Amino acid sequence: MTTKQFESVTAKLVLNRVKVERMPFDWSLNPYRGCAHGCSFCYARAFQTFLGKEATDEFQHHIFIKDNAAEALESQLRTFGRRHGLRDSDVGPRIGPVAVGTATDPYQPIEAKSRQTRRCLQVLARYRVPTSVTTRSPLVLRDLDILRDVDVTSINISVNTLDAAVARKLEPASPHPAGRMRAVRALADAGFPVGIFAAPILPLLTDGEETLDALFAEAKARGAGFAMTSLLRLSPDVKMWYYHTLETHFPELIQPYTRLYQNAYVERSYADKMKRRIEAVSARHGLPEPAPVRRPPAAAPSNARPQPEQLSFAF
Repeated sequence: MTTKQFESVTAKLVLNRVKVERMPFDWSLNPYRGCAHGCSFCYARAFQTFLGKEATDEFQHHIFIKDNAAEALESQLRTFGRRHGLRDSDVGPRIGPVAVGTATDPYQPIEAKSRQTRRCLQVLARYRVPTSVTTRSPLVLRDLDILRDVDVTSINISVNTLDAAVARKLEPASPHPAGRMRAVRALADAGFPVGIFAAPILPLLTDGEETLDALFAEAKARGAGFAMTSLLRLSPDVKMWYYHTLETHFPELIQPYTRLYQNAYVERSYADKMKRRIEAVSARHGLPEPAPVRRPPAAAPSNARPQPEQLSFAF
């Protein structure tokens, strides 16, 4: 068994501008690099190349902890506020929506000890920054006290199958799907706008109509208000690792995947079929796509510069 390695790093910036128009937020914030959940399909594996590393299991076993994440975040927000003559509480509405957890899970296991995400949420609350959180972990429930002070636009629980056996093979260290669904219930009961990110949908594994119907029915029963979906995208680095996982657990699927994926995107007729299927399941259970949350764009903080995750972000 590979030993987890945790490395503390000092971040100059943690608030990164997202310039992709279709994204429903203006900024991303990731207190960690790498993710111990080890999801074989994770698009963020591709970001390893920006660090001169490979998108292999190092992504899940070598975790970088941004020890000064909250301080770097506060510095960026304070500088922005001073430049524009704003009180702390007026900075957030001018900055626009921030998504916590776009290139890593902010509640992966090390967060229980490191608490970088919790400390960042405290800063976001102080500056009234509109914030969404995306995670696979019920650990988010630990921070209900802080989240009540944050301008939460949504909390998104990532779960693309209820089949624990399939999940364990594809995302070996992620929390059990049932635990994630219980987190949806707890968040809904606490009054938060919560839904599921059924993403990515994996061809021939989690894409069946009965499978999706069961997932959406359970999410609705647990109090989810929306469901976001996307189909698996296989950039070259991610494809290499995902195919390695298929060869290990589902070797019979290699040939069908080779036909479906001539490039990073799935074959068009399959995508069209899935679009119709998802629309039908969503309508059946009253779980629409999440409404976009946009604010008038503000000038970027002066010390902001392009970061890997903002240059190549996609669900």
